[in-house]
Amino acid sequence: MSANHAAFNLIFRFVENYVSPIAGRISAQRHVMAIRDGFISAMPFMIVGSFLLIFAYPPFSPDTTWGFARGWLDLAKQYEGRILTPFDMTMGIMSIYICAAIAYNLGKHYVKSHQLDPFMCAMLSLMAFLLVAAPKTDSALPVHSLGGTGIFTAILVAIYCVELMRFLKAHNIGIRLPDQVPPMIKNSFDLLIPVLVVVLTLYPLSLFIQSEFSVLIPQAIMALFKPLVAAADSLPAILLAVLIGHLLWFAGIHGAAIVSGMLQMFWLTNLGMNQTALAQGAPLPHIFMEAFWTFFIVVGGSGATMGLVICYLRSRSVHLRSIGRLSIVPSFFNINEPVIFGTPIVMNPVFFIPFLLAPLVNSVIAWGAMKMDLIGRVIAVVPWTAPAPIGAAWALGWDYRAAILVVLLAVVSAVIYFPFFKVYEKQLLEQEAQESQRAEGESQQVA
Repeated sequence: MSANHAAFNLIFRFVENYVSPIAGRISAQRHVMAIRDGFISAMPFMIVGSFLLIFAYPPFSPDTTWGFARGWLDLAKQYEGRILTPFDMTMGIMSIYICAAIAYNLGKHYVKSHQLDPFMCAMLSLMAFLLVAAPKTDSALPVHSLGGTGIFTAILVAIYCVELMRFLKAHNIGIRLPDQVPPMIKNSFDLLIPVLVVVLTLYPLSLFIQSEFSVLIPQAIMALFKPLVAAADSLPAILLAVLIGHLLWFAGIHGAAIVSGMLQMFWLTNLGMNQTALAQGAPLPHIFMEAFWTFFIVVGGSGATMGLVICYLRSRSVHLRSIGRLSIVPSFFNINEPVIFGTPIVMNPVFFIPFLLAPLVNSVIAWGAMKMDLIGRVIAVVPWTAPAPIGAAWALGWDYRAAILVVLLAVVSAVIYFPFFKVYEKQLLEQEAQESQRAEGESQQVA
């Protein structure tokens, strides 16, 4: 036991002294925060658009004879264009929303220090992104770079435009107007120089890349990031992300928020490719997306604690049984703060191994199931608070096998947690017995 405690203390000191400070600084960095908040701001558009995509491509075989399925398939095929219009205006051009949202959130960091207007930051970034990603062709704006392909470009353009405005403000480069001029007019004129600089820098670059490589900037950037995107979709990358996120959680830092914020750009890029493949009738290429993390890896919340809550429901410990009853409903909606802090699990050496092991095992099982085509792959953005079996099926286009797998993963997590739960239960039973004896002794003294 002393050797185990020594090993735990060594790991905990490493996380506390090295990993946590670095993660804390990264999560508090203004550009990282702006990217994370920008993705969150654009999420409603993606959720609604994803829902329409599932409706347009029903989860039935084309040769089905079931009346309901046949009717849905025929209806979806007849009105496919009309059904997909909301999808095209949301998920299909999600990089537009992401670019503007990131610029707005980054601009808010410079309101006090440089008097930037976040709205003007968003407007400039939107113009710049359209300039390089959707140059007019045959009197129409092409949209093929405004979806998942344009995400990395949207991030870079948003940061460039806001930092350009900050630089110009810091060096007093701009058009000065008298104080009597209304603020809105002053803000508009403040944007003249940044617009001019953006046009003179990004547009020539876009023309050069088009002439030399016959692609737009988003395609060129995607080509550069392609190895990184492919690596981020591998099982080792998934396991590394899970391990880092849960080590941070165990040290008291919301690791899931940090890891998911850094992975959103890869998740949405993968999702866009899956949706494009679905529309073309091709095999879905990618596995690792937000829904994979939420509904398969961390069933019931970080640490895959749904299994632990199930163990708690039959515990002989009054404390654990109460936590189980309090946590069971939130766990169905992937909210596990009651069990995380009520147990507590954070910095509790008894649960260190299962808290890391359960999501890692879930990752391997779920990844293997998708890799072997035992279940489908993610095609939709789903609210993370959706009950896990329902959310998993929804994310995979109403694949009922996904719901079955989620139940299996919850059982696997319960099996992993069980021996450690029994150790902790024994400790609490001894404490509760001592407290009961102490209370009886005090009552006898009073009598």
